[in-house]
Amino acid sequence: MSFTKLDELCVNTIRGLSLDGVEAAKSGHAGLPLGAAPMAYVLWTRHLKFNPKNPKWIDRDRFILSAGHGSMLQYSLLHLTGFDLPLDELKRFRQLHSKTPGHPENHATPGVEMATGPLGQGVAHSVGFAIAERYLAATYNKPGQEIVDHYTYAICSDGDLMEGISSEAASLAGHLQLGKLIWLYDDNGITIDGSTAIAFTENVGMRFEAFGWQVLRIDGMDLTAVDEALNQAKANKTQPTLIMAKTIIGFGSPKLAGTNKAHSNPFGPEELSATKKALGLVDEPFYIAPEALAEFRKAEAKGAEAQGAWEAKFAAYKSAYTADATVFEAAAKGDLGQDWLKALPVIDAKVATRKAGETVLNAIASKLPTVIGGSADLAESNLTTQKGFGSFQPATPGGKNIDYGIREHAMAAAVNGINLHGATRGYGSSFMVFSDYARPSIRLAALMETPSIFVFTHDSIGVGEDGPTHEPVEHLTALRAIPNLNVIRPADGNETAVAWKIALESEKTPTFLALSRQALPPVTPTDLLNHPAENGGYILAEAEGGKPKLILIGTGSEIQHCLEAKKVLEAEGTPTRVVSLPSWLLFEKQTTAYKADVLPKGVPTVSIEAGSTMAWPRYSDVQIGVDTFGLSAPGDTVMNEFGINASNLIKVAKELLEAQA
Repeated sequence: MSFTKLDELCVNTIRGLSLDGVEAAKSGHAGLPLGAAPMAYVLWTRHLKFNPKNPKWIDRDRFILSAGHGSMLQYSLLHLTGFDLPLDELKRFRQLHSKTPGHPENHATPGVEMATGPLGQGVAHSVGFAIAERYLAATYNKPGQEIVDHYTYAICSDGDLMEGISSEAASLAGHLQLGKLIWLYDDNGITIDGSTAIAFTENVGMRFEAFGWQVLRIDGMDLTAVDEALNQAKANKTQPTLIMAKTIIGFGSPKLAGTNKAHSNPFGPEELSATKKALGLVDEPFYIAPEALAEFRKAEAKGAEAQGAWEAKFAAYKSAYTADATVFEAAAKGDLGQDWLKALPVIDAKVATRKAGETVLNAIASKLPTVIGGSADLAESNLTTQKGFGSFQPATPGGKNIDYGIREHAMAAAVNGINLHGATRGYGSSFMVFSDYARPSIRLAALMETPSIFVFTHDSIGVGEDGPTHEPVEHLTALRAIPNLNVIRPADGNETAVAWKIALESEKTPTFLALSRQALPPVTPTDLLNHPAENGGYILAEAEGGKPKLILIGTGSEIQHCLEAKKVLEAEGTPTRVVSLPSWLLFEKQTTAYKADVLPKGVPTVSIEAGSTMAWPRYSDVQIGVDTFGLSAPGDTVMNEFGINASNLIKVAKELLEAQA
């Protein structure tokens, strides 16, 4: 495909808007947009399938700017191609409550698929997007009727490929042979501190070839070369593709091009004017030549036509495969239906909550065809396998169980990508102590308001013999500190079933299930559709006479100790209430009156949880917990060593009552 002077003007228009946005904000990153504009232009105008008037069309191609610091590149493209991003919003780049924050945010800007900025996250999430596309295509496409057929593209930087998560993700993508995954590498050889030669001298292409990728090496400033590389990438159905595009950071700037000074500083009025002159642009802030805008806005008609053709295809599909089409349509809208709710099992046995989780997941698996996920090589311990539904592998892409390998960070990012894609719900699992490896992606899930499900087992020092390296202590507190992350630590099998219900019904909040290795007795209500755990905290056992003189509060495996202690304390004349608090996030969302009713002020309260006590003073007067690292011994022995038992709870409660008498 040939390119013209008009194409050059369009490329430079992207550059000009990016320069102006950064200059107006007096902060930002203009260097990347100046160098990456050619490949972004070719991708968006010649290859990317999208409808700017319907950014959520399910069969659109996904575009991720993994190098999120270059956000003005994406904002310029969104405005120029007709998304709901007015020019005035570009002028408010990086300003309070604008639609153009410093790094892309999916809930702030139409057309942005995910929040990027932490390097490596965008490319890692893109693997989840590609997994979702492959799974949906394998599940719903029929011969001659392919309703799922799109690509996932990411523009990434040297920094993205230095971050360890990108290697985890690329390794997984290569193994899975995700042929519809294409990364365009803005290979400009510059980072903040200078040339990449100071720290990044490996052969990136050979690394990706070893991962099983197709690697293409091009001049990223050459529109024709970019176009040809994208065509070649799209033709390869069995390998993801890395397009190594040699570019010039800050291209066009007389003084800054090719230097680290172009990376993250406004150019200033003088250099801005000189750069625009070199690019042949009108030296006027946010100027867009009418002919360039007209060329970009062809995307509106093109997108409408593409979506229209797909809708006609889907109508024919629906006529032939009504049941599948109905499920697909509902899933695309985030509607999982009601049948799975009826399948939720009451669990009256004494089981570990990880085992209860397995029971729940397999009871509802057949009712939820678009729920997929797996484990970071711990499926036999996490118990998150959907039995009888196969493994998601290159030869069996319709399998519901994903073998993420020992890649916790990439797993969590892929889970987010699966959920962000739409029509699929994803989960991932590992040991809770290893949530540290996944925390940045878990945090992004909360920030992006995507309902990812993280199932982390072995939730306390009850792990036992494996010792302190495998015993989470500070993790519950640290995870609860993440805004919009619903950490649920269920007390028994029924609270576990309710936790899964909450997770699957969530629309904008990710859920972190903290599940036990050790067996826990059934102690909570059996009405799963109206369970008080959905309030986050509730009165599990009321004091004799209904007016407590003491409250015992806990979560998870410690609730059983609260109930045992209650029996003894009440036998000795102290009316004692037991409160289960599986989700702090949900409890804090209740009314002030409800919270005061559950935890009234002035009543002595003792909390017990096999983890850090740091945050517990918000709910209790005295805390029993673990504020050091754990120990290696049988689980019950370790718990007793730290006083996580009913006898110590009774002792501490009596001391509190005596102190307040």
